[in-house]
Amino acid sequence: MTKALRPVLGDQLSRDIASLADADPAHDVILMMEVMEEAVSVGHHKKKIAFIFSAMRHFAQDLEAAGFVVDYVKLDDPTNTGRFTGEIERALARHQPERLIATEASEWRVRQTQRSWISALTVPVLLREDDRFLASHRQFEDWAGNKKQLRMEYFYREMRRRFDVLMTPDGPEGGLWNYDHDNRKPARDLGLLKFEPPRFAPDAITKEVLDLVGQKFAGHFGALEPFWFATTAAEAEQAAEAFFQHALARFGNYQDAMLVGDRFLYHSVISMYLNVGLLKPLDLVHRAEAAYQQGLAPLNAVEGYIRQIMGWREFVRGIYWLKMPDYVRLNAFNATRPLPEFYWTGNTKMACVKACVSQTHDEAYAHHIQRLMVTGNFALLAGIDPHAVHEWYLAVYADAFEWVELPNTLGMSQFGDGGIVGSKPYAASGAYIDRMSDYCAGCSYDVHDKAGPKACPFNVLYWDFLLRNKAKLAGNPRMAQMYRTWDKMDEGHKARVLDSAAKVLDAL
Repeated sequence: MTKALRPVLGDQLSRDIASLADADPAHDVILMMEVMEEAVSVGHHKKKIAFIFSAMRHFAQDLEAAGFVVDYVKLDDPTNTGRFTGEIERALARHQPERLIATEASEWRVRQTQRSWISALTVPVLLREDDRFLASHRQFEDWAGNKKQLRMEYFYREMRRRFDVLMTPDGPEGGLWNYDHDNRKPARDLGLLKFEPPRFAPDAITKEVLDLVGQKFAGHFGALEPFWFATTAAEAEQAAEAFFQHALARFGNYQDAMLVGDRFLYHSVISMYLNVGLLKPLDLVHRAEAAYQQGLAPLNAVEGYIRQIMGWREFVRGIYWLKMPDYVRLNAFNATRPLPEFYWTGNTKMACVKACVSQTHDEAYAHHIQRLMVTGNFALLAGIDPHAVHEWYLAVYADAFEWVELPNTLGMSQFGDGGIVGSKPYAASGAYIDRMSDYCAGCSYDVHDKAGPKACPFNVLYWDFLLRNKAKLAGNPRMAQMYRTWDKMDEGHKARVLDSAAKVLDAL
């Protein structure tokens, strides 16, 4: 007799997930489901769907090899209801378990569905907290307490102390907590030092998934092939090891750089593997720390990498669960402009946006500065509805799950939360993009023009954004200098800037 039915979701592909910690191969059944409701919750990138389905099928295979009974429902099963609850109910009828044990979902919407099972299903339901993260919900809530401002930097320091990472008896390694000031070098031609993440040839399982996705999701955004993502824990480990051996040492210096001919630079490109459970966050942190201790990578690179995992990743998850469900609809600037079509097509004369959207279309990947300071920055300056921006980011990136994507997009990128995540908007003119990339050299616009038909749209929209939102931003001490600069400008120049901005916005 089946004692427990244990459903595992597509981002819970870890043998040590809470719901499997005490699983009994002799008496329990593990349920895995490919459901259409999730695949079309937003218009997910074809590569993203293929990655998750293939990783799920490989994980099920690994569980079966370890002696577990896995009830796997494929998307094209004619009896598939297309919903988690429908598949749970069918599995209960098939296996007649005594109870259901699940790990809480990472997204609010799915967790609400799980909680409905407690009253709706015919067996007792036990939902366990996902303990793969470094800070539990209770720990983050305790840290947040009654603080007026929640800043990642101070949370990050607490995490470093708690896990004794890059710490000495006298304080943080090197005397500073944060070496971000050393991590802003622009890259030009990196030549022979170029890093390419490992590419994995699709096996029979992945090829079957690619055929399925090609048939069922032909209208979704993105190129399905070539498909080269890791789909097993072993392959994900190879990708991580390649980064630590060949890229970590230069990651710090160039993590904010952007090049037309180099889509990955020294980024690890393993966040999608981490977010579905194929890699463990604390393991990656310790390996980066060991690289520094062994003299294989400098402190600025290692600290910057650790901060992304131990700081930002944990912080935004904490914010998400602290502020949901209202957080998703916050709109501090009351921005209502629809998302421009070129976010889907890449058909724009702005070389930077075209490059980032084209890369996103091809790879289901762009690094954090491409997301924040190009596509995100333009949406912020143009007054695009932050919820539309959120849904775009959630759809197009293979590593995007709402718990991590929403605070980064709506909060950090669009400042839609009014300052919960960040202390100021990440608004910038074209000068930043020109400094950190080679995009501007091939652009139809002139990044040095401040007004007129050839002026970089980022230049004119920057000032238009500041003026549109002056009532909300003028009192921000980090923005005051920009308003003083505007006030000193010639009135004729101001008029030309605003006229140019109006024409850019009308063209959208």
